[in-house]
Amino acid sequence: MLAIQAVRTGGPEVLEAVDLPVPTPGPGQILVRHHAVGLNFIDTYHRSGLYPMKMPVVLGLEAAGVVEALGDGVMRFAVGDRVAYNGSLGAYAEAAVVAADRAVKVPDSVSLEVAAAVLLKGMTAEFLVRRCFHVKPADVVLVHAAAGGVGSILVQWCKSLGATVIATVGSEAKAAIARDLGADHVILYDHEDVAARVAEITGGKGVTVVYDGVGKDTFAASLKSLARRGMLATFGNASGPVPPFSPLELAGKSLFVTRPKLFDYIVTTEELDESAAALFEVLASGAVKIDIGQTFPLAEARAAHEALEGRRTTGATLLLP
Repeated sequence: MLAIQAVRTGGPEVLEAVDLPVPTPGPGQILVRHHAVGLNFIDTYHRSGLYPMKMPVVLGLEAAGVVEALGDGVMRFAVGDRVAYNGSLGAYAEAAVVAADRAVKVPDSVSLEVAAAVLLKGMTAEFLVRRCFHVKPADVVLVHAAAGGVGSILVQWCKSLGATVIATVGSEAKAAIARDLGADHVILYDHEDVAARVAEITGGKGVTVVYDGVGKDTFAASLKSLARRGMLATFGNASGPVPPFSPLELAGKSLFVTRPKLFDYIVTTEELDESAAALFEVLASGAVKIDIGQTFPLAEARAAHEALEGRRTTGATLLLP
């Protein structure tokens, strides 16, 4: 089968197409024949070495497809079931073996392409708005990179909960996307002072929560944009990791900062199923719509990484085997 390996740490040029044998599922595992593979920013962290791992490695944490074979003891699925998974390395391939208790069934109302595009990003949005910080109608929320994969879901989900959403984006084209998603206010962070505009929009009060997947470049503005006792959820490093800072910087307004990751919120199979159910519910209701902004053949994963890191993508990106 075709698979894409990072042969060493580095830029997109380290990605190489290889021919690997189709794996056999062991006890408690399923073999999934992929219909679509999700591209996520964490894939670039694995490739670059920001999140170290042994090389060479088949990248990718998210895919959707059909169960082709079962390992011993698997009762959760049957051959032919439509499934999706995230968190299992090796998705950049035509098929993969994953633990049965880390995959979820995809309802008939959701296509496999949408499932592959949304599971990791959508579950990330789910825990951010429902459990890391419980968004309520009175809240004013700041979402960075609002036209991106997670950001576009956050804008819609927060709006569905009744919150006021301030979105930041990097271009006029992405500003139009954010407005179409329902953002109440849009800030061009390359051309405007984000914290000053937030203060203007909120009458000096600030926002109750900031969802920041950008990292280093937006951290200072995120802190300045918070209201008293506000929370900054810095969940990504698109511009690089946040530099060290003193807790005393939080004391002025008794602020909270958290660096959460999805896999601490879906530790058990029960948590995984509950998160997926909440996600599929907002998709079925129409409250959240998924824009698959671009697709690439699996063999062109290098070009997909270049587009993602070059900020030339909108919405979700898929690799198609």
